Amino acid sequence: MLSGLVRLVFFFFLIYLGYVVIRVYRSLTRPRKPAPPRQIQGVMVKDDVCSTYIPKDDAIREVRDGEERFYCSEECRRKSRPA
Repeated sequence: MLSGLVRLVFFFFLIYLGYVVIRVYRSLTRPRKPAPPRQIQGVMVKDDVCSTYIPKDDAIREVRDGEERFYCSEECRRKSRPA
């Protein structure tokens, strides 16, 4: 009786193992969909020093002589300052 139960459990284990192997194999051979391009929300502004466009929310903002200017980094901001 016990050996019959062990055989049954072993048989179901082999079926489950085969199922897992088939699923892994199918997932590896299935072509992958490319990731969608990243969408940037909001307004883009131009850094006049390096001509890079950046999201307005991420830009470093400075008001000089009544004019609002945007920079992509502190380095560009330093470069734009008069000597």
